[in-house]
Amino acid sequence: MDDQDLLAARFEEHRSHLRAVAYRMLGSLGEAEDAVQEGWLRLSRTDVSDVENLGGWLTTVVARVCLNGLRSRETRREDPLDIRMPDPVIGREDAIDPEQEVLLADSVGLALLVVLESLAPAERLAFVLHDMFAVPFDEIAPMIDKTPVATRQLASRARRRVQGQAPAPDPDLGRQREAVNAFFAATREGDFGALVAILHPDVILRADGRLGRTRRAVVLNGAESVASQAAGYRSLAPFVVPALINGAAGVVVIAKGKLMSVMAFTVVGGLVVAIDVITDPERLAGYDVSGVG
Repeated sequence: MDDQDLLAARFEEHRSHLRAVAYRMLGSLGEAEDAVQEGWLRLSRTDVSDVENLGGWLTTVVARVCLNGLRSRETRREDPLDIRMPDPVIGREDAIDPEQEVLLADSVGLALLVVLESLAPAERLAFVLHDMFAVPFDEIAPMIDKTPVATRQLASRARRRVQGQAPAPDPDLGRQREAVNAFFAATREGDFGALVAILHPDVILRADGRLGRTRRAVVLNGAESVASQAAGYRSLAPFVVPALINGAAGVVVIAKGKLMSVMAFTVVGGLVVAIDVITDPERLAGYDVSGVG
């Protein structure tokens, strides 16, 4: 095995960690893979013989790539008030794969990623690296040209927003599923009262802009508003398949073998506090759901 093969083998030891960092930074599975690949390219062109902590070095490289990607995305965004729905990670509930286990353990639900999308790039970097991966502030600070104190403040501000808008879901997957099942039972029966009862009074529903006839992102707040919208899901009932969405109980809608939509639920205290819906056919076309359901 030559030096390049040895380097590649060392890189593979860190790939899953780097992919986790990039996905949380970018909310895009494809862009995360690209960022990880860029990390490998930079490693292959660099003399790292004096690097004591290769994992830390690679994390810094990939984080910088992601930061540049976020800044570029921000300059291209046409409507700064619009929401961007992250790419979901879809899996079977009866066969949790390692990636789903990590998401479930870290509570990296789709709702959390949506809130991360609202952060400024530097805030997101500081929060993700420190709060999710325990990178010290003095190592994060040079990436964003800030002092460690200023970096800590950025992470703190991001943390407050996350805690206020994306509460940690119930750790019991069975309890999550009970709430999701109750939601769809009430939807099928057209029971508005039961729908309102399973929803938190301050529940939020976010959709990616293909909900109904509208092309813009949709955000609804409050149990009655969300229940009124949910009543329109009754026709979807025969096509709803339970699934894990980012490690949490959710559903996919599959018709004639085609993925039509993804619905992620955040359940806290037995009540649904957030529903995130993706229906964009271009984004969903890349998912293989043959093993779901």
